[in-house]
Amino acid sequence: MAAKKKTEGQIPPEETDVLIIKPLGAGQEVGRSCITLEFKGKKIMLDCGIHPGLSGIDALPFVDNIEADEIDLLLISHFHLDHCGALPWFLLKTPFKGRCFMTHATKAIYRYLLADYIKVSNIGTEQMLYSEADLEASMEKIETINFHEEKEVNGVRFWCYNAGHVLGAAMFMLEIAGVKILYTGDFSRQEDRHLMAAEIPTLQPDVLIIESTYGTHIHEKRDEREARFTGLVHDIVNRGGRCLIPVFALGRAQELLLILDEYWSNHPELHDIPIYYASSLAKKCMAVYQTYINAMNEKIRRQIAINNPFVFKHISNLKSIDHFDDIGPCVVMASPGMMQSGLSRELFESWCTDSKNGVIIAGYCVEGTLAKHILSEPEEISTMTGQKLPLKMSVDYISFSAHTDYQQTSEFIRILKPPHIVLVHGEQNEMGRLKAAIIREYEDDPDVHIEVYNPRNAQGVELYFRGEKTTKVMGALAVKPPIVGRSLSGVLVKRNFSYHLLAPSDLSKYTDMVMSTVSQRLSVPYSGSLQVLHFYLNQISRDSKLIPDYKKFGNKMILQVFDAITIFQEATVVILEWIASPVNDMYADAVVSAILKADKSELTSKTLPSIVKVDKMHFTECLMEMLAEMFGEDAVSKIVRGEKLTVTVNDKCAEINVRTLDVKCEEDETLQQMVTNCVTKLYNCLIPQKVVIDIPMET
Repeated sequence: MAAKKKTEGQIPPEETDVLIIKPLGAGQEVGRSCITLEFKGKKIMLDCGIHPGLSGIDALPFVDNIEADEIDLLLISHFHLDHCGALPWFLLKTPFKGRCFMTHATKAIYRYLLADYIKVSNIGTEQMLYSEADLEASMEKIETINFHEEKEVNGVRFWCYNAGHVLGAAMFMLEIAGVKILYTGDFSRQEDRHLMAAEIPTLQPDVLIIESTYGTHIHEKRDEREARFTGLVHDIVNRGGRCLIPVFALGRAQELLLILDEYWSNHPELHDIPIYYASSLAKKCMAVYQTYINAMNEKIRRQIAINNPFVFKHISNLKSIDHFDDIGPCVVMASPGMMQSGLSRELFESWCTDSKNGVIIAGYCVEGTLAKHILSEPEEISTMTGQKLPLKMSVDYISFSAHTDYQQTSEFIRILKPPHIVLVHGEQNEMGRLKAAIIREYEDDPDVHIEVYNPRNAQGVELYFRGEKTTKVMGALAVKPPIVGRSLSGVLVKRNFSYHLLAPSDLSKYTDMVMSTVSQRLSVPYSGSLQVLHFYLNQISRDSKLIPDYKKFGNKMILQVFDAITIFQEATVVILEWIASPVNDMYADAVVSAILKADKSELTSKTLPSIVKVDKMHFTECLMEMLAEMFGEDAVSKIVRGEKLTVTVNDKCAEINVRTLDVKCEEDETLQQMVTNCVTKLYNCLIPQKVVIDIPMET
């Protein structure tokens, strides 16, 4: 599917040919991921997160740029707050009427993680975006999808692949009118201790919307990173200090727990030093992880047959600081990861003035958060109460964040070769460096042409896709192929983005539509007899009939005109009935004119002249003789059981219908007019001119 960039002054052939991709969050920033797609009249939202460094309304994506009730579909990639934290608010506090999907594991963890966020948020109730009751109510509005399961909503097809970032994380592939769009969310192409690497889609997307968190950075090798992490932890507790590891309740926490539990098992000298997993959700979170073992990598699935790797030997659960005896060296993994509030913030403020203690930042930090601030090694920090404290504890950063680095991102792009790449979820400088690196990588490759975009929040990327519109002939029309050169007529039905041509009789078989007819009925004042009316109608239609009707009116007489109009008399009116159509409506107008003329006539049934009908055989013989005298005997021939005559002059043929007296000659209008005059004069000669009737014809 080819796409064109918009050039100045260019007007697209159709407005719906424009695909608009607009970040309402995560545009040249990390946080409040929310991307909207608009194409072919469909509107989709990808993720609905909050900004970890902000609170209340300020933390929301820029949703005032959209109409929530116009969103057809909302897809959530994973359970991190910056991707789903605003979801309860959007589902319940806006007029959103569409459908929302996420994977089973994401839905299970979403509930617990957002409940924890509500409890630890250090803001007033009036500033909270939603309550626990709202969170519970949002669960009913969320539908689940399995990996690789294909679904369709309002003509939008979509399915998802494993993203490798956290348990249940998904990359969504959408297809709208043949255009494929892949949204990676947060993803990792490196397998770790419990998660598999992100899958490579088998289909090439036309547009790739990809995270750019780490820009052009290259991650440290996993073995080296783990060794440096455990070495730092060992050094801090060895010097009698307390080691704080801020993490979110779910996600990287489970990876670090596996690493620390194994390291403690291999170092008996550390067994007396406790490790705490400080989260009120720890027990619930572990139950979820044990439930979704099959969503993890093969190593974990093999190990579960022997023993559960998430039942830790050297790690204890710590529900709150009230249950904590701070009496010596220890390791505490506490939430939240950005240390904006909660237990991780309390422990940091309590320990930061002692140089024996240390804090290890083990994941990506968003601008504006305390975790990001202390990486710049300030001399003092501000507590939640506004007090200034000296920062003497050691601060180290080791990235266990499961985002792709430049090497993984570049490899992913090289495999898929998408014509268009939209960068999201990255700080402005990192995103700009990644964009430049991708462009450099392909600028000398004549076989690959890739356009890269890095829009700001609320800035739309417009791509033009002009697919061919093909119509599939179905049903009775498809039984017999049309004759070459002849048009095929039927009802054109558009369903989502497919077009079908059907015979009207097949509508109910292939669609929800049915053919309906409109019956017309018209009452016209008339005081005369049907016989007089029949006489006048016979002047405008030689096929008018006065017959008894046994089914509807018993033995009552009715008139039928043009094989389309039925006329019957009731008291001082005549009633016309017909099936509405442009032709039948025209016939009805002519009949009304005849009725009005008959009603004014002085004729009665007794004084009515006899209606003379010309004998068809006699008329045909007379006409052939007359035409033979005019054009020669060889020019006249009789066809179709004598009902039609043809006159051929200079290889041009005029066809005469003896029954209707119609003359057709598309090749020569002069010949047609001559033959028409001949037929009319002969017919008028054979009709006895007893009564002259002047009936105005209004059509």
